[in-house]
Formats: sequence, structure tokens, C-alpha cells
Amino acid sequence: MFIAMNRFRIHLGREAEFERVWRTRRSHLAEVPGFIAFHLLRGLRHEDHTLYASHSVWECEEAFLDWTRSEAFRLAHRDAGGARDLYLGPPQFEGFVAVLGQSSGAVA
Repeated sequence: MFIAMNRFRIHLGREAEFERVWRTRRSHLAEVPGFIAFHLLRGLRHEDHTLYASHSVWECEEAFLDWTRSEAFRLAHRDAGGARDLYLGPPQFEGFVAVLGQSSGAVA
């Protein structure tokens, strides 16, 4: 399993707009082989921003990399530049290969 995360620092007061952008965009993820799940996570509020992370789970790192090279990826990100003023700097990517896991079987 591979987990891909992007961390976003969003200007204070712009959180609802940022979340709306994510709620209304078409991600195309369900069409992609190897995709398992996605979550948009809101973190702590800081002095100058609120932290968010996009969190996607993939069968393997290669499935994620294939998505980043796909037409579905280009379509999902084609309007991303229109909301740049929401961000305090660029997103920070973090990728993780699962080495240990446990589940309750419940779906969140």
C-alpha cells in the first residue's frame, strides 16, 4: 500500500472556500486502477494559516505514479491554478509505503 499526501497551508478566513473547491471538483480518482480511498483532512489552526492535507491510498506506489502521468490527473488538476490566492506557499508532497497496518474493519 502507498499513501500520498499533500500538505496545504491555507490563509486564515479562506478555509470554507478551500473546502468548497475540493468538494466541487471532479477528482477522476474512482476511474483510476489501484486507487483505494481519499480524504481531505483539516489540521491545526496556526497564527497565519490552517493546515490541510489531501490523503490518498493506493494499492502500490506504481499505481499512484501511473495516476500522476494520466489524463485523469491532468483533468483533475486543470483548474488548480485558479485558487492560488488561498495558499500560503506551495503544497508539500509526502509519500509513504506502508510497512505495517491494522484495521478494525470499520469504514470511515
